[in-house]
Formats: sequence, C-alpha cells, structure tokens
Amino acid sequence: MPDDGGRPGACVAGTLVGVLGGVGPLATVLFMERVVRLTDAARDQDHVDMVVLQHATVPDRTAFVLGRSADDPGPVLAADARRLAGLGADFLVLPCNTAHAFAGAVAAATSAPLLTAVDATVSAVCGAWTGRSSGARPEAVGLLATEGTIESGVYLDAFSAHGVKTLVPDVAGQAAVTALIYDGVKAGRGGDLTVLAGVMADLRSRGAGAIVLGCTELSVAAEATPPGLLPEVVLVDALDELARATVLRAGRRLRAAA
Repeated sequence: MPDDGGRPGACVAGTLVGVLGGVGPLATVLFMERVVRLTDAARDQDHVDMVVLQHATVPDRTAFVLGRSADDPGPVLAADARRLAGLGADFLVLPCNTAHAFAGAVAAATSAPLLTAVDATVSAVCGAWTGRSSGARPEAVGLLATEGTIESGVYLDAFSAHGVKTLVPDVAGQAAVTALIYDGVKAGRGGDLTVLAGVMADLRSRGAGAIVLGCTELSVAAEATPPGLLPEVVLVDALDELARATVLRAGRRLRAAA
C-alpha cells in the first residue's frame, strides 16, 4: 500500500490535492462535497484547493480484477496520476475503493504521494476508535464492497495487519450489495442502505462490531438513507474517512462536529 506519510496535516496550507475521479462520477462529486463540508472554514480561502479529473471512462475495476475483462485500469489510472501531478498536485486521492487494487501503479507513476481510502479507514477503526463509538475497538468488521475490492484483498490484508478480522457477506448478501452498487447507484436509479439491513444483521451476528462501507457508491446510498433507520449499526464510511484525511493532509482543520 502506498505510504501516505502517516502524518495528517503534514502538508502546509495551500497544498493542491489531485483527485483521481470519475470512478464513479457521483461518488467523486460527493467526495468533494464532503471535503468542503468537513473543513473548518469561514471564507472561501480557508477551503482545500483541489484539481479534479472526472475520468468516467476508466475501465471497470471489478471486471478486470475478476478476470471478466482484459481492459486494465492500472495504466489509465497511472496516466491520470501523471496528468494531475503535471498540474501541480502535491498529493493524490482516489475516491474509489476497488481502484486501490491498482494503487501500486498509481504510486509508481509519479512522486506525488497517494493518500488512500483503505489506510484512512483502517486508521479510523484501529487507531482512532475512541470517540467514534461507545465501547472498545471492534475485533472484527463487516465489509460491504464490490466483488473486486473483496477479491483484491486490500481491506482484508490491511485490517489483518492490525489484528482485526474482516467478515464479508455470503453469496446472497454479496449479490444484494452488488445490485445496489451497479443496478442502483451506478445506473442512476439510486437506492439506500435499508435494502442491506439483512446483510448487515448477518455480519453483526457473525461478530462484526462495525460495518465498513468499502465502496463509494455505498457512500452515496448512505447519503440517501433516512436517519435512524439503522440505529444499531456502527458504520465506518471509507469516503468520509478519506475526506477527513484529505482535509488534514492539506493543512486545514476539521469542523468541530466532524
């Protein structure tokens, strides 16, 4: 996994963030909105400077990881990283969890470091759990993600390195997750997380102390979920964690409620 420096806020104010976007398009827009809303700002000049490449035609990440397509997203993402670095980006972010299977190609393409959603999310669970939820840090998390993200092992390996077990849905549960991602959000039909209530309940019954939203399309669905409908579920949203880490790495401050 590329090194994000492990130093939130290490970059000085005025840092330019390069966003490898379009994967998917709506999730990229939501990521930018989250960065804005999470920043402690009283004027325009207090916000994070970002340059965004909304490259929606990047080949499907899951299809390639699962061997269903020969179109490799890695070289495309690497070229995008070079384009953003050429525009002066000091560090890069990638608001697509499955695309982190190609993080090595992105990291090798430019000297601009990649701040990863995986590292930010694992850190939120394993390093900064106090204040996120009542109780101790979970010994296991449930992962809701694309089949490609699960197959790539980016979250399973990262959590395992911290002694946290990663639980994934059964076949029927994963089919429901995939349908919400591809047939719902990516297809422009929307949807919310309540359709996955049974999947989450199963993961919790198997020992998951928190549920990781490891797909930015699920972050979009979470935005559409009416408050209070999943009261017993502790959600850790990878898009939220990446947005928080981005604000800090860019040298800005988080809002008090963030």
